[in-house]
Amino acid sequence: MSQDLVQFHPRRSTSLRLLVVLAVAWASTSEARAAGTVWIGTWAATPQPPPAGSVERYEDQTLRLVVRVSAGGAQLRLRFSNAYGTVPLHLGAVHVARRSRGADIDSATDRRVTFSGREGVTVPAGATAVSDPVPLSVPALSELAVSLYLPEATEARTSHLLALRTSYAAAGNAVASAQLPAAQPLDSWPFLGGVDVEAPRGAAALVAFGDSQVDGDGSTADTDRRWPDVLAERLQRRRPPGAPRGVLNAGLIGNRLLRDGPSAQSHPVGPALGPAALARFERDVLLQPGVRYAIVRLGINDIGLPGCIAPESERVSAEALIAGFRELVTRAHRRGIRLVGTTLSPFEGAVGPKPGYFSPEKERVRVQVNAWLRGGHTGFDAVVDFDALLRDPEHPARLLPRYDSGDHLHPNDAGYAVLGEAFPLALFGT
Repeated sequence: MSQDLVQFHPRRSTSLRLLVVLAVAWASTSEARAAGTVWIGTWAATPQPPPAGSVERYEDQTLRLVVRVSAGGAQLRLRFSNAYGTVPLHLGAVHVARRSRGADIDSATDRRVTFSGREGVTVPAGATAVSDPVPLSVPALSELAVSLYLPEATEARTSHLLALRTSYAAAGNAVASAQLPAAQPLDSWPFLGGVDVEAPRGAAALVAFGDSQVDGDGSTADTDRRWPDVLAERLQRRRPPGAPRGVLNAGLIGNRLLRDGPSAQSHPVGPALGPAALARFERDVLLQPGVRYAIVRLGINDIGLPGCIAPESERVSAEALIAGFRELVTRAHRRGIRLVGTTLSPFEGAVGPKPGYFSPEKERVRVQVNAWLRGGHTGFDAVVDFDALLRDPEHPARLLPRYDSGDHLHPNDAGYAVLGEAFPLALFGT
């Protein structure tokens, strides 16, 4: 890999570190420390609200949510989110097991999940619940099936829409069933926000933070071909003994650095694009268990959405985006987190949710932001040049055809593989 594609930006070390006390009481933390272990995130999905007028509803049903972890561990715990709920969320029962195939689980690995020793939990509106530790050995890159029973009429106002992974829904309480009779496919992850594993003290988590290019839009469903997946596979192959790296995907389709998703009046999908990255950085990066590294891929929707599904008045300048990136760098470094930036890849020809996403004026802003990112004085600890990796040399404002998923905005599997292979693993302590 050419060194021109990765720029290392060393920053002056400091002898003092800011000690952060999180207002989250996890009873298992002291036991883990006593045993010489730590909790790290191994899988995550960013909570998001539904599009306007489109809310999935469940009652007396079991959801079996399938996820692939990154780092392995001796035991796990689950995190459930009711971030956008307007009423308490009642989970009647929760189980976790290794997934075998389809909706089936390996029944020998099935475990009941408790919350403060009790079966089930009620999560207040706007809140998150963390389970008790579950004694289940989790191999790296293995698939889990998290089964939750919803006994009451429940609206999925908190979910992750672009799962790119088939999960399942079935009637009744079937959380412990090896098979789900008459299971219906589900293409989102309702309520499940994260999976943590207990790992050796040298372990850490890495958060990929950004928009649909982090979320994997354009990749093949059920194959785990997003670029954070490719990076996770490389880290598991290369990890030093006793120091695994969990990779958490905090991507969110349509997300912007500086502004929340457009209003429903502008476009029905607008609310689902979530809060501005500056607003969700604390929740989705800084408070993730064991986080020590993060990668930022953001800005193209700030440029493209105004005049498309957002008002023209929300047009941004390169200077405004640069100020936003500097704010992320400052907040990450205050917590001792190494932050890696990425340039903005080409988008000529992209129409986004509707025409108007691209224009020559918007392209000039992208070029200006990329020039700053390559300039060496950003504050990022390194910058990986996604633009140079993906662009067509004969038409630099466009994606190279062999990396284009077809919408001229998102890479395909081959393009994501190039991005996932571009990060020097030394950036992440391996």
